[in-house]
Amino acid sequence: MDPINPHCRALASPSYLNFGLSIFIFIGILVSYLPQHYRIISLRSSFGISPYFVLLGTTSGTASLANILVLPRSAQDVACCREISGFACFSALLGIFQVGMLWFGFSTILLLFLIYFPRATCPTSPTHSVIPSPTSPSSTTKPPQLPSPSCPAEQPPPFPPNYSTAIGVAATCILHAIVVLVISVAIVLTHPSYLQSWANFLGVTATILASVQYFPQIYTTLRLRRVGSLSIPMMCIQTPGGFLWAASLAARLGKEGWSTWGLFVVTAMLQGTLLVMAVYFEYIVPKIKKDKGVLRDASDDERTLNGDGYAYERTRDGQPSEETPLLQSL
Repeated sequence: MDPINPHCRALASPSYLNFGLSIFIFIGILVSYLPQHYRIISLRSSFGISPYFVLLGTTSGTASLANILVLPRSAQDVACCREISGFACFSALLGIFQVGMLWFGFSTILLLFLIYFPRATCPTSPTHSVIPSPTSPSSTTKPPQLPSPSCPAEQPPPFPPNYSTAIGVAATCILHAIVVLVISVAIVLTHPSYLQSWANFLGVTATILASVQYFPQIYTTLRLRRVGSLSIPMMCIQTPGGFLWAASLAARLGKEGWSTWGLFVVTAMLQGTLLVMAVYFEYIVPKIKKDKGVLRDASDDERTLNGDGYAYERTRDGQPSEETPLLQSL
């Protein structure tokens, strides 16, 4: 039966080209986050990932998802599914699925960031481990809490952040999602005429958060001078993907839609900057040191992450030294 609603009639015959492009973007979003998830799980550590990068990315994703869900246009598309075919309905809702996948991908990073956050045992530093005593193998025996290279005598500056910061980031993201959900449901039930204004507010909020989310991570990577648990393959996929998505939106919306596609240009440029830094610290710096015959120096020791995400010293030939923890994982 031919739909009576003109809007539904337009959705009843989707373009196969647009459908294929939308599916490609959806799969690309999914695939782009998998390397980051795998790296954190394989290293069993989220060392090197800025908690504020995770905070801004997750809250931005939540605002974006809420934005597209409360849009009156989205409600019209969902209502049309009762009048059009299943394929046409799926094609019409692909935009919602894409934003939902973005939110899911970054929320998974938040979960893994919290689960695998490095938790040190040193009483004077949140980022150092205590070397167990070789004469006390029992796990119930407290190791000596004497100043050593693995446990500083004085509290260092709060960088990297401690576990309480990670808990605060997770709690803030959950609280933000709850507040957005409650307000959205209240507006839908009591003042549906305000939905467009609320959606616009969520869109602006998501834009602001997304445009600044890479600055904390750029600072963290520059300060640590190592990649840590940050995934280079993820950035290799998402950086050109951001420019491609921006070009697609620009072709569809024109110059007047600069506020929409311009965001993706800015974020792609920032992520590209982070990618260049990561490649430099991960591949170029070690090569330069190897060519010069310098494996480590006082300012940038060669370190290896153990199972808990802590860094421990190694000798020039790569073998453990007297400063290497006897128990590298529990």
